[in-house]
Amino acid sequence: MNPQLELLHPYPFEKLRELFADITPSAAHSPVALSIGEPRHASPPFVLETLAGHLDKLANYPATAGIAALREAIASWLTGRFQLPGVDPERQVLPVNGTREALFAIAQAVIAPGSGASVICPNPFYQIYEGAALLAGAEPVFIDCLADNGFIPDFDSIDEAQWQRCQLLYLCSPGNPSGAVLPLETLQQLIALARQYDFVIASDECYSEIYPDEGNPPPGLLQACAAMGDTDYRNCLVFHSLSKRSNLPGLRSGFVAGDADLIGKFLRYRTYHGCAMPLHHQYASIAAWGDEAHVVENRRLYRQKFDAVLGILGGHLDACRPDAGFYLWPATPIADTDFARALLRDANVTVLPGRYLARDAGRGNPGEGRVRMALVAEPAACVDAAERIVDVIKGL
Repeated sequence: MNPQLELLHPYPFEKLRELFADITPSAAHSPVALSIGEPRHASPPFVLETLAGHLDKLANYPATAGIAALREAIASWLTGRFQLPGVDPERQVLPVNGTREALFAIAQAVIAPGSGASVICPNPFYQIYEGAALLAGAEPVFIDCLADNGFIPDFDSIDEAQWQRCQLLYLCSPGNPSGAVLPLETLQQLIALARQYDFVIASDECYSEIYPDEGNPPPGLLQACAAMGDTDYRNCLVFHSLSKRSNLPGLRSGFVAGDADLIGKFLRYRTYHGCAMPLHHQYASIAAWGDEAHVVENRRLYRQKFDAVLGILGGHLDACRPDAGFYLWPATPIADTDFARALLRDANVTVLPGRYLARDAGRGNPGEGRVRMALVAEPAACVDAAERIVDVIKGL
């Protein structure tokens, strides 16, 4: 067996099951799960119809690179959404089976074996970044995301020796769990560092389409490149998904786009990996990427829930509206694990302790004392959960 497997931490939800093993949820309440970021809004009917209408394609093997029409739909969406002068659908776009598997696989493709490489990522973080680094034989290096810096990673804390060892930098903007958005200027500074020290930036932008202000969408890494006059997107890759944008987590559909040389090499890796997207999923994805009306409605529902929930929690829990995404990241009145247990026991509400999303990189665990709440359920359920949370807090 690969000895690196022994380095993998239990996934956050494994830890959550252990934390709750001796808890009997309140029988007076129906369960409300705010712990997992699985969208619960209705999937777009026209996407489901397209999916069903192409089931005959199950008789065909799909190509790893995807069909031209899908790459063109993705390139068109990217160009319009991020104000890009152009994206080459043949060389700069690669469909993937959701961002999770691609974010993991990119580390296996770009890390040089036995090189003593490091992979830098935010802390708290999506645990796939850490696991990908470890199984690629690299050392994860964590940058704490703290409230006093607006939950933006303090990239100035990385010294020159650490940048020299870095072969891959994971970004997450909007951030999970905080929703913090990296400014365009920060992205451009990181692009300059990537080219100076020759590392790859993998920018996880899967929450980019959930934001409060229709006139102010979060910027992206390729957008930062284009603003610098660069359409080669050298050293830069972005990862997008239909899971959050279009409420299609089960479709497992996303893409990677950017540096054509990196995309070409990643395609070669994936051809051996055997992870081509099924053709009926590709046609459904074309329909989803080509429509914005359902995404606008999706944002409206999230705004409605944030307005209602924050109105209830205000004065009781240190929670604020995120820059983007669908999570609340509040400070807790007691230890985050104790708070999570109390909410399940007394209110049948499930949240995720912040410490399970972070590591102690030498300055304490930056997730301790916070919980992640995913406002993914229907509005009435989120409101009900918020009222129960207030009742629990009053009884502490």
